[in-house]
Amino acid sequence: MILTDTHTHLYSEEFEHDRNEMIQRAIDSGVSRFFVPSIDSSYTQKMYDLEAQFPSNIFLMMGLHPCYVKPETYQEELAHVETELAIRKFYAIGEIGVDLYWDKTTLKIQQEAFQRQIQLAKKHKLAINIHCREAFDEVFEVLESEKATDLFGIFHCFAGDFGQAKRAIDLNMKLGIGGVATFKNGKIDQFLNEIDLKHIVLETDSPYLAPVPFRGKRNESSYTKWVAEKLAQIYQLPIEEIAQITTQNSKAIFGI
Repeated sequence: MILTDTHTHLYSEEFEHDRNEMIQRAIDSGVSRFFVPSIDSSYTQKMYDLEAQFPSNIFLMMGLHPCYVKPETYQEELAHVETELAIRKFYAIGEIGVDLYWDKTTLKIQQEAFQRQIQLAKKHKLAINIHCREAFDEVFEVLESEKATDLFGIFHCFAGDFGQAKRAIDLNMKLGIGGVATFKNGKIDQFLNEIDLKHIVLETDSPYLAPVPFRGKRNESSYTKWVAEKLAQIYQLPIEEIAQITTQNSKAIFGI
């Protein structure tokens, strides 16, 4: 059984003391493929070092996270993204999008950065990996403006309602399902079985959003299995089938 974590911040400082052991735990539990999103340029070298250490397991994205879109630095950061895309292979542009939980004042430049990175994804024929927090309308506004057959990707950490799920799927997005599906107040478990499994990929967003029974603790990629088990319950399918289908979906998105 091969499980794929389509979104994990393996370079996070929270793994500073046991990173290798944490990655090995995940591999031992069947999670053998890790897709690592970019936040900003300060983490780029850490990402490259991890890839060099685990070349058959780690697949990198490049992008500027919306929380790091700052008036004084975002142009330089976007230039970094463009430069890196020109010199080596990545599997997606991410994580990109809009976050209005932390800062509403930067909405316009967040949307600008999101749009420009979507255009880079089209140019390089790559998927996008979307971060959306308290910003569904603002994210969909940009996606609709760039809607095209060559726009596709993953709506990372999807926590919207059924209508928003359908809208994302209509825009060629898979739904990234993680720990939220295991939360009592997560709500997405109430309609997920109405979404065809071909539209779903697994993720952890580690070290954040640990699934039950680890909620409130540090998340890690080995916990992908708990998400898969929850989906097995929701879809009334063996966990091996959940693993097989969601891994195949990830391959289609990331071009592997």
